[in-house]
Amino acid sequence: MNQAVLDPALRARPQAKTAPAHITVRGMSKSYSTAQGSSVALRDIDLEIRRGEFVSLIGHSGCGKSTLLNIIAGLIPASSGEVLVGGKPVDGPGPDRAMVFQNYSLLPWLSVHGNVYEAVDAVYEGKSRSQKHALVDEFLKKVGLGPHRDKKPHQLSGGMKQRVAIARAFAVHPAVLLLDEPFGALDALTKSTMHEELMAMWSGDAQTETVVMVTHDIREAVYLSDRIVVLTNGPGATIGHILEVPIARPRDKRTVIHNPVWTDLLDRLLFLLETEYHQAA
Repeated sequence: MNQAVLDPALRARPQAKTAPAHITVRGMSKSYSTAQGSSVALRDIDLEIRRGEFVSLIGHSGCGKSTLLNIIAGLIPASSGEVLVGGKPVDGPGPDRAMVFQNYSLLPWLSVHGNVYEAVDAVYEGKSRSQKHALVDEFLKKVGLGPHRDKKPHQLSGGMKQRVAIARAFAVHPAVLLLDEPFGALDALTKSTMHEELMAMWSGDAQTETVVMVTHDIREAVYLSDRIVVLTNGPGATIGHILEVPIARPRDKRTVIHNPVWTDLLDRLLFLLETEYHQAA
């Protein structure tokens, strides 16, 4: 990247750049047993994500992005090395981490309100039923779904389903929000709107400090992130490059897309993904 084009006035949030590590991955590898023997999905992953950062994981299909995210979530164990969240070893899922999937993962028999309430009810055992319902309504209002609270998932558009999933994640105030291609199935216009809504929700929630997102969309990665972690091709993928995104927040997409920093980062990511880490057909 040509550092000369980076405007020094545009910089990542200082609190994120100076904050201590919130997520630490040290010497982590993940292997699976197959009929042909052991298959290495990830190898020698060393990564520190600072408290308050938004970090994107990007790379070709099969490079282990979702596997790394699932290990941080505690949904699958690492084969070796260690993963710490808040200084504590990850040995399973926990209320300090919430995950949003591409396929929404909504319970089809529950209403919009019911889907969010299930998560709130599980996490906030000390709250009264009325307090939990009020919390759910608060977050449904934030994502514009108050009037749709009684609808079932099959009555919603894809964008509305993802709003439910995001409201559910934020309603439990996780310290870490994990996003697995959350906008991959949405059209461009809906995706752009969801970017703004996600940023507004994150900025307004002091308890949800750190975000890690898997994406294939380089524009999405640059617009949303403080840093972008580029994984090499799998199997046996590892971290190839980590790019800083020195663009001040809050960000206005109409302004950002005309900034040379934006163009330079897109060019750099395209080079890495299409040339250095080209996936042979």
